[in-house]
Amino acid sequence: MKKFAAIALVAVGALLAACSKQEAAAPAAAPAPAAVTKIVVGLDDNFPPMGFRDEKNELVGFDIDMAKEAAKRLGVEVEFKPIDWSAKEAELSGKRVDALWNGLTITEERKQNILFSAPYMENHQIIVVPAGSAIKTKADLAGKVVGAQDGSSAVDAIKKEAAVFQSFKEFKTFGDNVTALMDLSAGRLEAVVVDEVVGRYYVAKKPDQYAVLDDNFGTEEYGVGLRKDDTELHGKLEKALADMKQDGSAAKIAEQWFGKNIIK
Repeated sequence: MKKFAAIALVAVGALLAACSKQEAAAPAAAPAPAAVTKIVVGLDDNFPPMGFRDEKNELVGFDIDMAKEAAKRLGVEVEFKPIDWSAKEAELSGKRVDALWNGLTITEERKQNILFSAPYMENHQIIVVPAGSAIKTKADLAGKVVGAQDGSSAVDAIKKEAAVFQSFKEFKTFGDNVTALMDLSAGRLEAVVVDEVVGRYYVAKKPDQYAVLDDNFGTEEYGVGLRKDDTELHGKLEKALADMKQDGSAAKIAEQWFGKNIIK
């Protein structure tokens, strides 16, 4: 009887050992990726009316309102982080921000490092001069001191027209468009090339100081920029933007800031 009991115990022990080995050999399930609960949006906080600080030092603007509405639809918190706009791609790739949403022009060069949303607005690079200036066309910029924001698509647009660019007496870049326009008012510049949405915002506020030429440096489109591997967020954001366009929410935001629907 004892011998039978001993054999039974050995058999049970062997079975338990086999089960233990099988459990140990089973690969552990890969942890599910953490759900996104917050998106950090990088922006130039001196880029009205897209994103800027009001008299209470609070961030406001067209793109701010668009991002807030999209984040609400995604069920996530949104944080707005002012960055050096000329270092925007480094901020994005370094994961210090999750999105670039502040009048970001879609270009083939930027597409190499940025995953863009579908364009939501069309823009032009306009030429702003002092009221009463003798400059009437791009050809008149020859021998003149011209300015633009450093790292902006205005710089790229100007340099694409090599003959015009090389005709300038001097080309100056600034940390933001506001400073460039201040230098224009002070007479240190003779023209500023700037995004139409920004330029016309300031011209409308001071029509006695500025004028906009009929000539411009081309048409471009704005999109939201994400990291190349953020495909899941990209898909959700695309749907949110499409829904905002479809149900009129985006148009309503545009009308509040521009007085008309400029959504593409």
